[in-house]
Amino acid sequence: MAAKITMIIPTLVQGGAEKQMSLLAVGLSKSEFEVRVVALTAGGPWHDFLNEHSIPVTIIGKRFKFDPFSFWSLHRELKRHRADLVHTWIFAANSYGRLAAKLAGVKFQIAGERCVDKWKTEFHFMVDRWLGRWTNAFATNSQGVVDFYHQHRIGCDKFHVIPNGSLPQGSVAPDSRQQWRQRLGLGPDAVIATSLARLWPQKRLKDLVWAIDLLNCKYEHVHLVIAGDGPEKQRLQQFALEAKVENRVHFVGHLSETDSLLQASDLFCLVSEYEGQSNSLMEAIYWQIPTVVTDIPGNRDLIPDSEYGFLCPVGDRIAIAKQMGAALDDPIGAKARAERAAQRLRVVFDPQAMIDGYAGLYRSLLSQAN
Repeated sequence: MAAKITMIIPTLVQGGAEKQMSLLAVGLSKSEFEVRVVALTAGGPWHDFLNEHSIPVTIIGKRFKFDPFSFWSLHRELKRHRADLVHTWIFAANSYGRLAAKLAGVKFQIAGERCVDKWKTEFHFMVDRWLGRWTNAFATNSQGVVDFYHQHRIGCDKFHVIPNGSLPQGSVAPDSRQQWRQRLGLGPDAVIATSLARLWPQKRLKDLVWAIDLLNCKYEHVHLVIAGDGPEKQRLQQFALEAKVENRVHFVGHLSETDSLLQASDLFCLVSEYEGQSNSLMEAIYWQIPTVVTDIPGNRDLIPDSEYGFLCPVGDRIAIAKQMGAALDDPIGAKARAERAAQRLRVVFDPQAMIDGYAGLYRSLLSQAN
């Protein structure tokens, strides 16, 4: 009989954790695992993907940060379906899901920690430590996440590192370069540096706008395209206006398909303060786009050194501009780094290896029930 696995996640919007969870839910052997997905707050594009592959999805409809009605709805859902193992993803689901699973009598729990969560306060870590007492395992995608949580006395002997699986969602778009330059009103020789990110303080997109301003001194044809949405959008647009680079910084909003923009790009930039393992960076590497990234855990998993991309310190706007300039000054060398990164990605971050890693973890825990 197939083991019943319930995966709990805050939403099914187009994000990295949502993508990895959905690929895992669909990829697990149906003869061995019967998977259900619960989204606390809302559905999204990955809801459709799961439906297409006949994975049952329940939306709880959580409305507030602390919503007791949603908690008891989740508890009833877990009681109704009697999972053998619950796997939660990200803090809200880790908190609601683990407590609800405990009260519902679920024997095995896995908490997914996906990022170096520097936003957490001591209160959040206290919650994590308290829930960790009955958590059987912590699953993450990066050793940097393990080190971060060890510093806060969480899961010290329970972490399992399973790298993300890289799987592009789209296909080759042969006319993407011309189409995107026409869409943005740019000439055919314009250089596009792209960032795919939620417009959130963690992503430090203001540093990229600064870098474009600095590059303006030497390069007249470099443009920054920011794809994504979030609470920082208005602030970033205002800053670009004040820096007088509003004609070089293009906000294109959330894109459901990002492959054509990546293929049209000359550079990909990710200058976050902290990350887990960025799916957008993985996609850029897959398409062999030269990358300029901050030298942080998570990014180093994908761009370990200067053989594979261009690394710079967090918040160092001059260094970001210099590394972008170095890539533009040596396009052949930059492309060679991108090709090496893509070759490494295919080996180290194979989607089936990710699925097999989680399947092995599930088997290991479930075998203890016998």
